[in-house]
Amino acid sequence: MQVHQAYRFELDPNDRVRAALASHCGASRFAYNWGLALVKSRLEGRDAIRQAALRELLCDTEVERLARSVEVPWNLPALRREWNRSKTDVAPWWRENSKEAYSSGLDALARALEGFSKAKKGERAGTIGFPRAKKRWSQWKCRFTTGAIHVVDDRHVQLPRIGVVRSKEPATKLRQLLDEGRARILSATISEEAGRWFVSFTCEVERSELPAASPDAVVGVDLGVKHLAVLSTGQVVENPKALSRYGRRMARLNRELDRRQKGSKRRARTKAKLARCHRNVVNTRRDALHKLTTELAATCGTVVVEDLNVAGMTAKPKPVPDGAGGYAPNGRRRKAGLNRVVLDVSPSEVRRQLAYKLEWKGGRLIVADRFFPSSKICSRCGAVKAKLALSERTYRCDCGLVIDRDFNAALNLAAHGRRVVAGSGPETQNARGGGHPRPRPKPSMKREDGTGEPGRTVTVSSQEETASPW
Repeated sequence: MQVHQAYRFELDPNDRVRAALASHCGASRFAYNWGLALVKSRLEGRDAIRQAALRELLCDTEVERLARSVEVPWNLPALRREWNRSKTDVAPWWRENSKEAYSSGLDALARALEGFSKAKKGERAGTIGFPRAKKRWSQWKCRFTTGAIHVVDDRHVQLPRIGVVRSKEPATKLRQLLDEGRARILSATISEEAGRWFVSFTCEVERSELPAASPDAVVGVDLGVKHLAVLSTGQVVENPKALSRYGRRMARLNRELDRRQKGSKRRARTKAKLARCHRNVVNTRRDALHKLTTELAATCGTVVVEDLNVAGMTAKPKPVPDGAGGYAPNGRRRKAGLNRVVLDVSPSEVRRQLAYKLEWKGGRLIVADRFFPSSKICSRCGAVKAKLALSERTYRCDCGLVIDRDFNAALNLAAHGRRVVAGSGPETQNARGGGHPRPRPKPSMKREDGTGEPGRTVTVSSQEETASPW
């Protein structure tokens, strides 16, 4: 099976190579900002022509024809043509870096403009604003798609114009795949994180992974805050709480940074410490998520997760009028803390990793509908509670079942996955939501506090299938 896979290594550059890496990233940022300024000036030119034409009382068709006479470079080929015409004047030093550095910045701008256009037309979900200029303190990144991109040996890689760079981590696995002809490098991206330089090779790899240890096993995964995940097998994965672990240190460094004088060396040292602290948070979270998803993909053939409404769960609480023209305190500070820990779990990242890792192993990811009442259903008798407060961490049923709430939800997800595998194929989704329209809740449905799940006052037998929203 051919897949696109990235291999990331930390580099060990000397001062000359470090300066070259920074120069290429700076050139990419310069090309991005130059292209953005050009697009804005052309758009302003179009608006000026429209206003002048309207003052002359021209028809709408003539106005648009005159406005379209000003070409606005909106895609990568158009931006490249404009750059090649002007690079000698705007950047006489452009020969110092690889042409891929400038193309990387223009490509990032073209992608941002395309996303803005699609969001404005309603062709993609979400709201995307018009691109903004990149600052010097933004993430340094540059992408190479052509040129000398090689893995020289286990400890050295070659990049265009930069040359051979030593790697801190061994690239043995990637080198063996390249030598055997099972991998082909498509691009290389250099980036800087808190003073460390990394290179990521995007490769087309022929994978021959072994199937999961238990291909017929169906496991439900209930993501949470107290625990990172509770599995239907009874396993509880502890939450590393990366943000809380480094929270006090980050707050102290932020206060220290605020006291430092701008432009001073001490401020630069404090800023570097804060950046390393943020990097530790990212690495801690990334390590826990990869370990969880890799173990699930390697041991289980089918994994069932929920389609969580993270945006709704982390929304700000609405102000509550107090009757005297003001607003009563409604726990904004406490809700902000809950939002922080929910986002620290990164449920969308867990789902994304499970999607491609299960595909590599020949497994299957089933995403339960957003309104599937996993927490309210009794995993023994199938009864559904009409209401279940978020503070109730123990599920109690009239049939005598007393069970942990998260474990009960995981068991219900696993049961839902078995029914889907048995014959309800259309109910499966991939990590991007599949091709099925998302159902809207009926006005008469009550939602479980804090989860967005509808309450149902029905009893479902353990052998019967819950009504599908489709």
